[in-house]
Amino acid sequence: MIHVKTKFERPEADVVSRLAAFSSATIHEAQGRRGALSSRIKPIDRSMSFCGPAVTVACAPQDNLMLQVAIHYAQAGDVVLVGAQEMAEAGTFGDVLGNAMKAKGIAAMVTDSGVRDTQDLIELGLPVFSGSVSIKGTVKETLGPINHPIVFGDEIIYPGDILRGDADGVVVVRREEAEEVIALSQARDDHERELIKLYHDGGNTIELCGLTEKLKEKGLLVED
Repeated sequence: MIHVKTKFERPEADVVSRLAAFSSATIHEAQGRRGALSSRIKPIDRSMSFCGPAVTVACAPQDNLMLQVAIHYAQAGDVVLVGAQEMAEAGTFGDVLGNAMKAKGIAAMVTDSGVRDTQDLIELGLPVFSGSVSIKGTVKETLGPINHPIVFGDEIIYPGDILRGDADGVVVVRREEAEEVIALSQARDDHERELIKLYHDGGNTIELCGLTEKLKEKGLLVED
């Protein structure tokens, strides 16, 4: 088995930049309510945000050997995505590796396991999303695949897929679908901005959301 694949197709930087203009929730809804990773995966600070191609890593629980290998091979702008079997009681990533990523220009770190040194990481300014925060140490023993497809947060993710993360969570967009998803996200954003304007102009939710007939069919009764 080849453990590390160094070559895969990344999206154009312009595509990543344009997709980053939309929130994770907007992208998820726009692409047909697809791609949302488990709601357990959250930023260690709500102000953190990122968008970039996935470098996929599979680690054994409580073992960060392949994470360190992945940092070596990752490129500027990449998002290192580490699946470690959702092991919450393990601090697989902290400020030392965070600085290694920051020095290379890596866009973000995402793991379904735990991280630590969170205050230092926040001050470093590297977006870090994780399933937990844990001070418990890890070992460096077990080989695993890098840049192979990985099941993470209830989604299958391929190297080069685009990950978008913000305060609400993380969504994945297939690289080959990115242009379509950008167009759909823009249309959704435009529609929602118009709705907000209409609400402030006195519109009501029942009419603007097209609920009049549906509520009638369901037999809604209102007492004045």
